[in-house]
Amino acid sequence: MNIARFEPWKFADLLHRDLDRVALRRFGVDADTVAQWVPAVDVVEEKDRFVLRADVPGVDPADIDVSMDNGVLTVTGERQAPSRSEDASVQRVERVNGRFSRRFSLPDTTDAEGITAQSRNGMLEISIPKLPEVQARRIFIEAA
Repeated sequence: MNIARFEPWKFADLLHRDLDRVALRRFGVDADTVAQWVPAVDVVEEKDRFVLRADVPGVDPADIDVSMDNGVLTVTGERQAPSRSEDASVQRVERVNGRFSRRFSLPDTTDAEGITAQSRNGMLEISIPKLPEVQARRIFIEAA
């Protein structure tokens, strides 16, 4: 009796990668040079800031670039392939190495100058502060 391995999300992952490649080629970008994998990201809105948490295990913080341009936050980086000795033979490789890139459109209420990022235990946390809310001001009308 043969045992079949059931991987329900593998098809969805392949479809997602193909759609990304098609979208990038539409803009004249070769997808293979842009990203080989996509880290999982959570975006949380708090009262005074947005927090973006990305899973980047095995990525050196020096290999990660976070930039903000025209309301778009871009996170790019690269996970280096581990060096293998010539004595060992690879039986299976499941961890993806190479470049990654994620882009996020931010609302106008964010403070681009106050963005901070830190990496700890394989998780990149980017804190994006909100600008103070401008309160509507009532204007008194004088009788002339």
